[in-house]
Amino acid sequence: MKKTLFFLAAVCIAVVSCTKDKTDYEAEIDKVITEHTVFKEAAVIRSEGYDIRIEALNGTFYNGYNEIRVKITNSQTNEKANVSSVTYIPIRTNADGSEISCPHQYNLVYRAEDDYFSGHSVFTSESGADGSWTLYMSFTVGSQTHLVEDNISVQKQPNKNLNMTSFIGKDNEQYFIALVSPQKPKVAENELVAGIYKFNQPTSPPSGNFPDPSQFSYTAVRGYTLQLDPRMPEPSMGNHSSPNNKDLTQYEDGLYRGIVNYTMTGNWTLNFIMLNQNGRILKGAEVPTDFTPGVEGVKSELHLDILF
Repeated sequence: MKKTLFFLAAVCIAVVSCTKDKTDYEAEIDKVITEHTVFKEAAVIRSEGYDIRIEALNGTFYNGYNEIRVKITNSQTNEKANVSSVTYIPIRTNADGSEISCPHQYNLVYRAEDDYFSGHSVFTSESGADGSWTLYMSFTVGSQTHLVEDNISVQKQPNKNLNMTSFIGKDNEQYFIALVSPQKPKVAENELVAGIYKFNQPTSPPSGNFPDPSQFSYTAVRGYTLQLDPRMPEPSMGNHSSPNNKDLTQYEDGLYRGIVNYTMTGNWTLNFIMLNQNGRILKGAEVPTDFTPGVEGVKSELHLDILF
């Protein structure tokens, strides 16, 4: 009888603990997960009679993947300028004076249907005492090229579903993986979108005016595969996974897409194995598939933690 009572008490404690954990998750979700769909002005540069407006989701630059839109108008007439090209380089100056960039689209693409230049940048850290970000841009009107720069603020990304990571692959190249969507997953099969980028090591010393694009060049990798194994690593969840997940492969827009099936809300880890176009593993390893209640699940050396 005593054993039975002890067992029932343990079950009650476990239920209360799980309920508390779930409540905590829901509280954090209410604070963290906001789905942004509207582009707003994040920065404006006024120079030589032109207004250069840079838009981002929610009007904010965040640590991680940012789609950007650039619109350039005449300062006096407020009419659209006849711009033929726009370039874009974000530079971070660290506290020690060193300068680095981040994955970005150097030559922005003109979208005629919406009348703006589009691109992206994957800010690798937020602004703070340890470093600041500056945008260096150029745009051409007629035969004249204009150079502009402006300090910007990059905020910490509050949405863990948009996490990113950087690492050195087995080929000694520096890579970056940034989640693009979903911003607000559902308990269902979700399309998982990510950008995968590589830093292009300079082949010659810097030349010309700062910044020299050849020293801060990044490209989206082509033809890679990001194998996916999502798991709930919390001891109470037993390291369980879910069915019907699909590895991420590249689409025409350069981003990588797959399927992640979330069977409940809570802490999830997206375990990855990244293979190049020849099938060589550049980072990541398989994780144990055992159901391990009471024991935290093992994570791949290449992973991203999320919470929804």
